[in-house]
Amino acid sequence: MEKIASFTVNHLDLLTGIYVSRKDYLEKDVVVTTFDLRFTRPNLEPVMDTAGIHAIEHLGATFLRNDSEWKEKTIYFGPMGCRTGFYVIFKGDLCPQDIIGVLRRMADFILNFEGTIPGASPKDCGNYLDLNLSMAKFYTRKYKTEVLDNPTEQRLTYPC
Repeated sequence: MEKIASFTVNHLDLLTGIYVSRKDYLEKDVVVTTFDLRFTRPNLEPVMDTAGIHAIEHLGATFLRNDSEWKEKTIYFGPMGCRTGFYVIFKGDLCPQDIIGVLRRMADFILNFEGTIPGASPKDCGNYLDLNLSMAKFYTRKYKTEVLDNPTEQRLTYPC
């Protein structure tokens, strides 16, 4: 069996960042781009706790699906199984520089959010009690400082 693309990335040298994970062509001229939003350094930093990552998932998905510029381009936003970040899938042939603006707005939305997290009810979510806004803000602040406020080439291109 062939290794899937995400298992060929050198996780030993991977920094927090925004990386193009893959581009898929749905039709001849219809492209979707999957981004790897790496919030923690794999195998070096502790993974994110489930309540914090779950809160970011609810808030991030809500923000993206309501953003006037990106709601029609947003296909998916959700956590990686390894709990070191998120995947976001957008319509379009995109690069990391194309999405830094919307990610900054999403981070600001999470950092400024107060109140009940969208979808935090037993009717709306299968694990509604496992949400932590404080941890979501902690992880988002770290990501914003390291990546969104400092988008160096090292943080936008997978290591070899």
